[in-house]
Amino acid sequence: MLAFAATLQASWEAIGASMFAGLENGGPVALLYGLILAIIGSLGMALSLAELASITPVAGAQYHWTYDLAPFAPRFLSFMQGEIDAFIFAWWANAATSPFLIGTQIKALAVQSNPSYSPKPWHTTLIIWAVLLIPLAVNIYGRRLLSTVEVIGGIIHIVFFPAVLITLIVLGSRNSSEFVWTYFENSASGWHNDGVIWSVGLLTAVYTFSGFDGVVHMAEEVKDARRTVPRSMVYSVLINGIVALGFTIGLLYTMGSLEDALNTPTGYPLLEIFYAATKSNAAASGMLMMFILPGFVALLNGLASVTRLTWAFARDEGLPFSSYFVHISSWHKIPLRALFLVSAIIILLAVINIGSTTAFNALLSLATLGQYISYLIPIVFFLIKRIRAPQEVRWGSFRLGIWGIPLNIFVIMYGIYIVIFLPFPPHYPVTAQNMNYAAPVFLAVVFFAIIDWFVRGHKCWQGPRIKVTAD
Repeated sequence: MLAFAATLQASWEAIGASMFAGLENGGPVALLYGLILAIIGSLGMALSLAELASITPVAGAQYHWTYDLAPFAPRFLSFMQGEIDAFIFAWWANAATSPFLIGTQIKALAVQSNPSYSPKPWHTTLIIWAVLLIPLAVNIYGRRLLSTVEVIGGIIHIVFFPAVLITLIVLGSRNSSEFVWTYFENSASGWHNDGVIWSVGLLTAVYTFSGFDGVVHMAEEVKDARRTVPRSMVYSVLINGIVALGFTIGLLYTMGSLEDALNTPTGYPLLEIFYAATKSNAAASGMLMMFILPGFVALLNGLASVTRLTWAFARDEGLPFSSYFVHISSWHKIPLRALFLVSAIIILLAVINIGSTTAFNALLSLATLGQYISYLIPIVFFLIKRIRAPQEVRWGSFRLGIWGIPLNIFVIMYGIYIVIFLPFPPHYPVTAQNMNYAAPVFLAVVFFAIIDWFVRGHKCWQGPRIKVTAD
């Protein structure tokens, strides 16, 4: 399960794959110190959620915890939590980020190999659709292979790290320590306030550690979930954090010119960095494949996790047409309709790329925004519970003790700060083409969820149907 959690995050790969946002808004300072902040904040959130996972390890996770802990209106609040986290864009959008990353990487390889090729936005959309077919097929026909794929993914997640880093250290251009630790890029994005620039640049680091709750949504398929799930969640953040920090420091020391990386014709700074180091298209392409392959494993695991979450919400009658999507295929022994629903949403989200020059940034922001809000709600309610009525808390095997309250307060403050800046546009002045539509889309989702509650939810949603008893 630790391999599943670690490869689902794939943090050092995600840093390299999504580094453009951080390089453009703040440069090395945003990437490095933003990553340190994200590691600390994500570890705090993972520890806070691990307490809840050890008490109630269920696929529904956040919306189940909200129902159990909400001091008022538990049906309404858990329904809204479920629609934000399960039914709408928190995990669905997160599942779409992996094919987006892989699709843009493949497009960059095409441009690098054939400079005369002029990619169109719809080309990337088609590539994303094609990328989705492989993990979709494995989830349907190769369920028995998932554990093997997870182990292989864990191995390449570890092995590819030194392979990439050593190559850059040996062949890459050297940057000074001043550049790595103190250089602040404040002229590329158009924003004039350094605080805003740094905060917007946090997207790369924060996205890198989103989705650590994915292991919880597989809890009903895990032995001894009360112990395995919390530990896997915390250890995955800790391990990925150490590796991602080492990779980021090494990358910044060996990346060469920041201007060349930002202005690369491929639109993908990492590939430009690899080419500048190796002076070979073949070698640079091979190094980028070390990011694409773990990306496929992350997509495979993410698709499995979000399918279980969607199915769990349908099982509890929170999803529209729940009776249809709760169906388990008698042949494949999986929630096939829920899997197809998630895949259809990813296909639709890929269309955004056709009309927006910052579609990928918007998708990263949307996914991370939804997930952070889904983390904050049960943590806030748990903090209220442990202050007002600690004697009523049915503790699990994982407990923070006296550190619980201060840690909860810290992660709530951290989460609010991140939620404020995630929807900021990556460029200024803001136009219709470069606008970050994460906030408007998220508000539309909340509006839809409220309408759905009054139309359907208040009648059929009675809360989670799975009741977890103490050991």
